[in-house]
Order: sequence, then C-alpha cells, then structure tokens
Amino acid sequence: MIDFSTARVLVVGDIMLDRYWFGDVTRISPEAPVPVVRVTRRDERLGGAANVARNLATLGVRATLVGVVGADEPGAAIEALAREAGIECQLVRDAAMPTTIKLRVIGRQQQLLRIDFEESPTTESLTRKFQDISAALAAAQVLVLSDYGKGGLAQIDHIVAAAQSAGVPIIADPKGDDYERYRGVALLTPNRAELREVVGAWSSEADLHRRAQALRESLAIGHLLLTRSEEGMTLFSASGATHVPAQAREVFDVSGAGDTVVSVLAAMMALGRPMDEAMRLANRAGGIVVGKLGTAAVSPAELFGEAS
Repeated sequence: MIDFSTARVLVVGDIMLDRYWFGDVTRISPEAPVPVVRVTRRDERLGGAANVARNLATLGVRATLVGVVGADEPGAAIEALAREAGIECQLVRDAAMPTTIKLRVIGRQQQLLRIDFEESPTTESLTRKFQDISAALAAAQVLVLSDYGKGGLAQIDHIVAAAQSAGVPIIADPKGDDYERYRGVALLTPNRAELREVVGAWSSEADLHRRAQALRESLAIGHLLLTRSEEGMTLFSASGATHVPAQAREVFDVSGAGDTVVSVLAAMMALGRPMDEAMRLANRAGGIVVGKLGTAAVSPAELFGEAS
C-alpha cells in the first residue's frame, strides 16, 4: 500500500454541489406521461473540482480546494462537506451568483432526471480567487485544474503561468475545444468525446495515435492520458504509447469517475511515481468507483485491496 500522507495537491476549478433525491415510483402522472417520484431520502455530495479534492483527501493526500461558490446555503453546505472530508478550503463567496448544483432524481436505483442550476462567477470573485491560488501554490506539489466549463477557470492562462513560474506541475481535466488554454501542462486527461471534439474522428488505432501525439507535441504537453471507458486508458508521451484495458466489472454509475482517475494521477505525481504506474492505479480506481452510485471516492483499502 502506498502512503499518500506526504503528498500535497492544490485543486482549482468549477465547484458544485451534487444533490440526490431518492424515491419510489409507483405510477405515471395524470398530467403528463412521466413517472411520479415520491421522495423518501435526500443526499448531498461534493461535485466537480470539490469531488476531486474529496477523492484526494480520502486517499490521505493533503488536499487544498480553491474556488468560487455562492453566498448561499448550498455554498455553506459545500464548505461543511469539504471540511468534514479533511479538505483545506479557500472558497470565495460570490453574492451575485448561486452555487452550482446538479440535482439528480433517482427512482428504483435509476436516474430519472437531472436538473442543473449554474451561473458564471463575477470578475471580482475570480480576481480574489486568483490571489488565493497564487498564495496556495507555495505549498503545492501538483496543481489540478478541474474544468467543467462553468466559468471557474476563466483566468486559466494566468493560473497556468503562475504554476509554471512556481515550478508546480499541472494536471488538466479539459473541457471544450480550445486546448490552447492547456499549453505546457504536465498531463492532460481528455475522454474519447472530448479528444474527438479537438482532433476529429479517428479511423483506426494508428490514426488515433497519430492525432493524439500531434496534439500533445503541438501544445508542449508532457503526457496525454486518453480515458476510453470500456476500452481502458491510453497514455501518450514522448517515448510512445502505453495502453491498459478496463477493469472487468459491472458498471453501476459513471458520474464522477473521471474525478477519481484524476485524483489518483495527481497523488502519484506528487510522490514522484512513474506515469505508467500512476495510470495503472488510476485505471483500477476508476473501475472501482463506477460500481458505486453517484459521485463517490475510493479508499486506500479498496484501491490496494484490489491490487493484492
């Protein structure tokens, strides 16, 4: 078992609260052809960048979370959940925006509906956040940029420059088709759909390798890790490509699995472990977390129990 207690990771990005309403479905509404859910239980969990930090803290990493939330009850809930998980929080409260919420309605263990509440942070809040990031970089061994496209990384160019100036390697979990914003990061972790949006559809494995390596080289990225769902993961670097197959198990819920993968990669990078080893452990962690409902974390006992 690897001891992650000496690892220090700074997480910056889009912070959100994942809310779950669980209930029973026994009839169809007379008003419209939709199921009626009688809510019997509610749950709240850290989402987005906060879920990355939660996964890191669960592994035993010293995780610091910097970002913007609303000056509201969901924002207070995020801070309380984060501190309960052992995460060091530096959250800017923005009274002009509501905290981002993903509300999922679950009936008979099946997701029936998701409702999103979101707005972008104000320029003033982002400026205050950048000041917190600059201060927190001094103690960080790795910076994770968790980009969900909600506006929390509008200053990404300045954040990347500050981290590079401080000598802190960056892992970026990307969003959108503008990958120029991730230029020079140590590790980029797109999934298949995200990479296809940037490099186009590939016709073969060889074509994929050519396109991925061309993108990595053009942006001066150290490693590009492509997460491929049931096809496993492929790591592209200057020395070539390494592939690991997916862990064979029943998939229950893929939400938040990417956060778990990124957290393991960041923890391993903070300890200076080889990237191939980090990828294999992250692949194992992803295989475990998809067997859980909703955004979840993997404990060291689960992770290394699977390895034994």
